Amino acid sequence: MPSTTLPPPVIVWFRQDLRLADHPALAAAAEDGAPVLPLFILDDERAGPWAPGGASRWWLHGSLVALDAALRSRGSRLILRRGRTTEVLRQVAQEVSAAGVFFTRAYEPHLAAMEGAVADAFEADGRGCRRFAGSLLFEPEVVRSKAGAPFRVFTPFYKACLAQDGVRQPLPAPARLAAPVNWPESDRLDAWTLQPTTPDWAAGLRATWRPGAAGADDVLESFLQQGVGDYAAERDRPDRPGTSTMSPHLHFGEISPRQVWQRVRFAAAAGKGAAHGPEPYLRQLIWREFSYHLLHHWPEIVDTAFNPGFEGFPWRDDAAALAAWQQGRTGYPIVDAGMRQLWQTGWMHNRVRMVVASFLTKHLLIPWQAGARWFWDTLVDADLANNTAGWQWVAGCGADAAPYFRIFNPVLQGRKFDPDGAYVRRWLPELADLPTRDIHAPWDAGRDVAGYPGPIVEHRQARQRALDAYAALKRD
Repeated sequence: MPSTTLPPPVIVWFRQDLRLADHPALAAAAEDGAPVLPLFILDDERAGPWAPGGASRWWLHGSLVALDAALRSRGSRLILRRGRTTEVLRQVAQEVSAAGVFFTRAYEPHLAAMEGAVADAFEADGRGCRRFAGSLLFEPEVVRSKAGAPFRVFTPFYKACLAQDGVRQPLPAPARLAAPVNWPESDRLDAWTLQPTTPDWAAGLRATWRPGAAGADDVLESFLQQGVGDYAAERDRPDRPGTSTMSPHLHFGEISPRQVWQRVRFAAAAGKGAAHGPEPYLRQLIWREFSYHLLHHWPEIVDTAFNPGFEGFPWRDDAAALAAWQQGRTGYPIVDAGMRQLWQTGWMHNRVRMVVASFLTKHLLIPWQAGARWFWDTLVDADLANNTAGWQWVAGCGADAAPYFRIFNPVLQGRKFDPDGAYVRRWLPELADLPTRDIHAPWDAGRDVAGYPGPIVEHRQARQRALDAYAALKRD
């Protein structure tokens, strides 16, 4: 009679790919017919300064709950362990006599280094180790200039991406996963205290988001039905729901960029939305690719300026100004509304992100790294590649950066992109009763609003100070 002995299990090591559909590592493990052991490891020590911030930890808890439920619906479950990644993987592999480990590639410097350590350890143990692409549309090694060099400017990078063979169709989720005969012990997710309840600062996050692949699917479908056709016209209006809000779902890998790309293309072909709608949105997905491209080829940019000419820039150490910016107390309504939205929801509209970043780095001359660290702790979509590239772009020291003389006037930005003041009124209720003509510059009308501060800097003076600093840097 044929043997019914199961082959040794394969560990599928989940990280920033918390989904079942379009998951090449999981699909390959399921196709092999061996038992699959899904595993997630919380390794704050190895992540160092880039361990998930408070808002990201809140999201991670919900995403892991959703992933475990999805796995259980397919006869499996998610095993949780905490500790040093390589040690935990080797320990679990020994416990279940695993044949090897499959995982999705990452691009952050500490995660990429971790992959090498895992591969070496499993090879030493005589076990297999397979790494799969799955987080990007195009791998960083593929998109290069005609000279074979990585791109430093977005537009030629964008054109090179479009010249590739195309984006492959997403893989379906496995219908069923073979389970190991014996499951190893798992940590309790609640014991990780990713969502502290005292104080319950995350109430606004719960009211705004639903982590997990199902939540990602719902958000994307809503955008396809209502927003993608008008994206080009509406994406800069923080007072309107004109963006997809897919960024946290993409960061945690609850949905893949291939899934988003193909569904947007399909919606366009089916006649949903205006004909010009999909291209501007898909261009933003390639901006995401560009950020990862930069991080992969120049990993030092997480701490240092991409443009080495900024090494001597005269940044200021102003703790009081930084605190006012963090707390939404600068006296500039569009800036403060953005910072309050961030604190309450873990997210900020992209146009406003540019305004508040410009204010910090150019009006206040506070280093971009300080802003990036605050965003890292408070954004539910805190993504090392996008966060770093975005801050350096606004500060003027990044790849394809905004010109140094581009200093957003926060009053004009508010009047242009929040013309009725609806965004400011929502997040700054103390200004709700101001007439529209005054809401973006209450002090100009001589209005002293109780509980709201006056501007901490005067725009024209701060702008000139920044221009002088940039001019001095160019002379040096």
